[in-house]
Amino acid sequence: MRRLRFNGTGSGVNGCPSIHEDLDTGDIIVHGPPLADPDDTAQLRHLSEGETAIVVPRELLIDFGPKEADRVPDIIGLDEFDKLFTSFKHTAWRLETRRRYASDEVSDTYAQFVRGEPVVWDGANVEWCAERREQTALGKRFERVRVVDDPPTPGQLYLLDNAKRNSAVGEDIRNLRRADADRLNLPEEDFWLIDSRLVALLRFDDSDNLIHVELITEPAAVNRYAQVRDAAWHYAVPYERFAATVTASK
Repeated sequence: MRRLRFNGTGSGVNGCPSIHEDLDTGDIIVHGPPLADPDDTAQLRHLSEGETAIVVPRELLIDFGPKEADRVPDIIGLDEFDKLFTSFKHTAWRLETRRRYASDEVSDTYAQFVRGEPVVWDGANVEWCAERREQTALGKRFERVRVVDDPPTPGQLYLLDNAKRNSAVGEDIRNLRRADADRLNLPEEDFWLIDSRLVALLRFDDSDNLIHVELITEPAAVNRYAQVRDAAWHYAVPYERFAATVTASK
């Protein structure tokens, strides 16, 4: 079975015609109204048996079709990635979909958490917290949706507790159950959407270490991630309310 991603539609009413992309092969699937008039189809060359001609607006291909035969990823270093969080203008939005993050597990706060002790968030990552407070004081917004399994993994439970710190420095943290994320066809990717104009796609190795960041600026691609943000944000639950449901289910 193909793994298809919805790229976009030229219609704001019924979603037709549209373009999808095969995530494994790169094939493009276009659907729309058929070219049905026999006088029209008779003019087509190389239309084989079993094939159907469809009609799509030129703008659909321009807006949502691939611009390159082989896209070359734009990889940025972690230092350049960090600078995004002081240079952005208004919103930095994050989707977190992983079941664990190796970087969390080497922290003192994670050690406290797995020992069953109350986590002392004061003093943890002081420089990071100061930067977040400084940026939010300028009116900028940091928002996250964290996808959580049922039952949650230890790493997800740790981040649910960690939301206290993030919230205290001005971030808006929400959670979404994995089943709801799957129902919404959200990608299993971690990314930041910066000012709704660029995407920082986070790449991890098999040991859950962040290895590099891919920068995406193509408007059609950024628009797809903006659609993911809108769906996830709409259905996600503020972390305090979500944490209460997790506690109640234990």
